[in-house]
Amino acid sequence: MEQLPVIILLLYALYEGLLHAFEADHILAVTNIVSQRNKISPALKDGIFWGLGHTSTIFLIGIIMILFKVNIPEHSFSWFEAAVGLMLVLVASYRFYIFLRNEQTVFHTHRREHAGENKHPHMHVHLKGNRLHKTSYGIGIVHGLAGSGALVVLVMTQIGTVTSSLLYLLIFGIGSIAGMTLVAGVFSIPFSKKLIHSTLLRTVLVFVSSALCFVYGCYVIYENLFA
Repeated sequence: MEQLPVIILLLYALYEGLLHAFEADHILAVTNIVSQRNKISPALKDGIFWGLGHTSTIFLIGIIMILFKVNIPEHSFSWFEAAVGLMLVLVASYRFYIFLRNEQTVFHTHRREHAGENKHPHMHVHLKGNRLHKTSYGIGIVHGLAGSGALVVLVMTQIGTVTSSLLYLLIFGIGSIAGMTLVAGVFSIPFSKKLIHSTLLRTVLVFVSSALCFVYGCYVIYENLFA
C-alpha cells in the first residue's frame, strides 16, 4: 500500500506524456516535418524519433538535477523556451525554402492529350522522400528543454526517492513518444497521396502549417524575452 501513491504518479506520468505531445508547439513543428512525407509510415518514424529526442533531453536534465543535485536557475528556462521559439521559426523558414526552391517539391508542367480535347498544360507536385529522422530527433532534443526544469522540480517535490523520480521522467518520455507518434501519423494524413489526391490542397496545407509555425515561434520568442 505504501507504493500505491508512486504507482498512481507513474500512471499519471504516462498520461501527462501523451497529453504533452498535443501541445501547439509540438504539433506545429512535427507537422512541418511530416508535410515533406507523402506516406504515413515514414511520418510515424519521424514521430518516434521526435519523442526519443524529447525524452533524451528531459531525462538528461533530470539526471543533472536529481542525481547530481544541480540547481538550474529558473530564469534559464525562459531562454530555453525562446530557443524553442527560434527553432519553430527556423523549421518554418526552412520548409518554405525547400518548397519554393523545389528541393522537396518539384513542380513541372507537361502537355497531355485527352480524347476529343485539345492539349493543355497540367501542374503536378512530386514530393521526394528524404530521411528526416535525424532532424526529428534534433527538434525533439530542443523541445525537451522547454518546461523540463519545471517538470523535474515538480517530480522532485512529489516523489522522494531518486529511482522513482527518474522512473517518472522515463515513463513520461515513453508517453511523449507514443503521443508524438500518434500526432505525426494523424497530421501526415493530409499529405498522403493515397488518401488525399488534391495537389492544391496539400500545397495550401504546407503554406498554412509553415505560416502558423513561423508566427507561433515569433510569439514564443517575444513572450519569453521581451514581454
